[in-house]
Amino acid sequence: MSHELALQKALIVHLKHDPATSALLGGRMWDAPPPEPSYPHLLIGRSESRPVAADGGGIEHLLTLTIVSRFQGAEEAKAALASVRACLTDATLEADGVRTVSLGVRFSDVWRSPTGPRTYAVLRVRAVTEEI
Repeated sequence: MSHELALQKALIVHLKHDPATSALLGGRMWDAPPPEPSYPHLLIGRSESRPVAADGGGIEHLLTLTIVSRFQGAEEAKAALASVRACLTDATLEADGVRTVSLGVRFSDVWRSPTGPRTYAVLRVRAVTEEI
C-alpha cells in the first residue's frame, strides 16, 4: 500500500469537490500537466515522505503544490492559494486504506515570473498518514 499515492489521490479528489477551489481552478489539478494546459491550474510537485517514530506506523509527508496563473497581476494566484489553504487545513482525507491524521499548509509564497505572463503560488503541505 502506497501512502504517497493514496495521499495524492485523496488530495486531488478533496480539492476538486471543494466548491470554492473548483470554481477557481476548474478541476485543473495534476501531477503532470497536459501538453497545452489551461490556466489557472495546480501541480503536485515534490513529495517527500518518512516514517513517523510512533505506534501505528504513520508516514509524514511534505508536498509542494504549485498554482500557475496567467492573469494580469497576482490576484488570481493569491485567491487560489487562499482557497486551497482553507480547503486543506485540518481536513481528513482518505483513499485506498490510508487516511490523514494531520494535514495543513506550513508555507506559501507568491511571485511573478520574470520571463513571461505567469504568476506562481507555492504551498508546502505537511500531512501525516496512517493505515485504516
